[in-house]
Amino acid sequence: MSEFSALVRERSVIVCCGSGGVGKTTISATFALAAARAGRRSCVVTVDPARRLADSLGVQSLPNTPTEVMGDWPGHLHALMLDTKGTFDDLVHHYSRTPEQAESILANRLYINLTGALSGTQEYMAMEKLYELVDSGEFDVVVVDTPPTRNALDLLDAPRRLTRFLENRLFRALLLPTRMSLRAVGVATQALLRTISKVAGAEIVQDAVAFFQAFEGMEEGFRTRAGAVRQLLADPMTAFVLVTTARPDAIAEATFFAEKLAEREVIPAALVVNRIAPAFGGGEAVGMSGVMAPLEANLAALNTLAAREEQAFADLAEKVAPAPIGRIPLFGQDVHELIGLQRAADSLFA
Repeated sequence: MSEFSALVRERSVIVCCGSGGVGKTTISATFALAAARAGRRSCVVTVDPARRLADSLGVQSLPNTPTEVMGDWPGHLHALMLDTKGTFDDLVHHYSRTPEQAESILANRLYINLTGALSGTQEYMAMEKLYELVDSGEFDVVVVDTPPTRNALDLLDAPRRLTRFLENRLFRALLLPTRMSLRAVGVATQALLRTISKVAGAEIVQDAVAFFQAFEGMEEGFRTRAGAVRQLLADPMTAFVLVTTARPDAIAEATFFAEKLAEREVIPAALVVNRIAPAFGGGEAVGMSGVMAPLEANLAALNTLAAREEQAFADLAEKVAPAPIGRIPLFGQDVHELIGLQRAADSLFA
């Protein structure tokens, strides 16, 4: 059994990371497909709002809940496209003490703006969805297609950032007026609220106080869940797969991410180089002439390109060693259906 086959047969979480445009969505779907072909129950999650995952799987659209993709394999393949607000709404319902508390939060204008504009919300909700799927016990392996590399770092840090937010002095200052009358709070807190009112408007402050009043009692649940997500990402059964092409910018991004993983004492489980030029034979030129000469020159040029691309990611391969290196050749057309996805799986998991 190859090292790549071992990943989809043994790991419970696979996180695919890389820069934009290197085919992470396709590679993520390829891992999930390979797991289904190995007889496992797999689910692939994308945080990319584009249709690429649905296209790769040959389906019309994907909701925020697992949808089974039918095919001729012994296992089960599911896919979903992350709905950030829908996932946040579900989390609010989960930790609210009453349905009324949940509805109060969901209708609050500050909450509505937060779910759409707050930095890191999408990344944290991706991790929340990952935890939800793993915790459900319905799947043997969950594959996550992440945003471009530097945003993927936000994804890894999102649980910790949420914890820091809940412990922030400003958060506690805004929460304090909900636990006692405004007259009873400290002078500093009253001054803070007055300053915010002057800058942002009294209406915004009222929305904020109403939001935190509705949020009261839920902080511990969110904090506990964030800790559980951190533990999941640090679990030995979670594998981080770097995805790149031979382009210099993509290799630079993958190298950057590998270094950040190293700072967290995480060794990538694999490196996948996508759309790589294949080599055609290793023989020396035989000096053909006539109509065959251009063909020989073309063959030599293709082999030179293949050798150049191999050399381009040699340093990265050394940096992530002993992680195995997988190569997916450049196909004649983009992968946008199951047949193409199966070709990619054949080349990576052969």
